[in-house]
Amino acid sequence: MYSLSFRIRIGRFTKRLGRRVCNFEHTHGWELKPVRFSLTTSDGQEASCEYYLDDLKREEALGQHKRGCWSEYKVGEFVVTGSEPLTEIQWSMKQIDCTHSKGGLCVDSVFINPIGDLKDYKKKAFVK
Repeated sequence: MYSLSFRIRIGRFTKRLGRRVCNFEHTHGWELKPVRFSLTTSDGQEASCEYYLDDLKREEALGQHKRGCWSEYKVGEFVVTGSEPLTEIQWSMKQIDCTHSKGGLCVDSVFINPIGDLKDYKKKAFVK
């Protein structure tokens, strides 16, 4: 069993007086609508979720500040049962909205991490 996640930062680093500082001047548009993350495997497994990437009001209320920090957004989980046939994975991050511009987003990487043994997953699925 595996999980897929994106590592994203809102804001752009620049150098000022020899120091790296995060600049939010050109960061805009990510608070208006959620971004849809999705994954699909060649054997028909699907997962998707939506996140607001720059929800300042909510972050301040919770005492969490994501701007300028790398944040991991978990998309979902999938199971690979064997090496034959190969399992292909497609993933995406979309916010298609032509009514406003967006800027200031940096995608570092997409992680595919093993979660645990498939036997453990099956045990958890049936135990309540």
